[in-house]
Amino acid sequence: MILSLFPGIGLLDRGFEDTGFCVVRGPDLIFGGDIRRFNVPTGKFDGIIGGPPCQDFSKARRSEKTGNGTGMLDEFKRVVIEAQPIWWLAENVPGVPDIKIAGYSWQRLDLQACEFGSKQRRLRHVQFGSNDGTLLTIDRMAGIKATQPTVLANDSRSISEIADLQGLPAGFNIPSFTRGALTRAIGNGVPYGMAIALATAVISRQTGVTLCACSCGRRVTGKQQYSDGACRKRAFDRRVTDLALF
Repeated sequence: MILSLFPGIGLLDRGFEDTGFCVVRGPDLIFGGDIRRFNVPTGKFDGIIGGPPCQDFSKARRSEKTGNGTGMLDEFKRVVIEAQPIWWLAENVPGVPDIKIAGYSWQRLDLQACEFGSKQRRLRHVQFGSNDGTLLTIDRMAGIKATQPTVLANDSRSISEIADLQGLPAGFNIPSFTRGALTRAIGNGVPYGMAIALATAVISRQTGVTLCACSCGRRVTGKQQYSDGACRKRAFDRRVTDLALF
């Protein structure tokens, strides 16, 4: 049994449920919940998943940070420490700070929606920790190109279009939501194909594997540092960007 924090309308949950997990949803602001009033018993959940609010870390943000983003990351950590699951997984935008929790290993992966069957290029960062030393290895589809713009929280396309790009079933709707609220809920979610890949990786997590240094989650062997040339270039570009920030 796993606990979902900041579940929204459950796009990440859907991937885990369809892979065989029993998902218990925690409180969410869009349904009037408040994680700050939420406590969990120790040892009842095998894993915790969640997507803390990303607005403070988004490149699209035009106003000053509110501090809510960091505060919600702290709440995610608090619940993990309270619950003491075997593993935890958090997804967010690329600008999110590292989430490191005492007693747990740490992985950071960058995932593109088009690598998991979507027609959009949607970059998400996933962080994973375990108390048993296991790591996620990610299987990605090769040769799939993004042909549609990334789904956004303020997307102007039809609900059916953005729902399809996020992997939701045809005709998806929540009648009680306004169009704007539904667009934000869908746009803030995890593409279904990516959620399935993450759930599958959690099931088959491993110890004793060496992973590519670019954070793609692919396995490497021998003296390899990178899975391929594209991974080497990605790691180099990231180092250049990091240096430019100082």
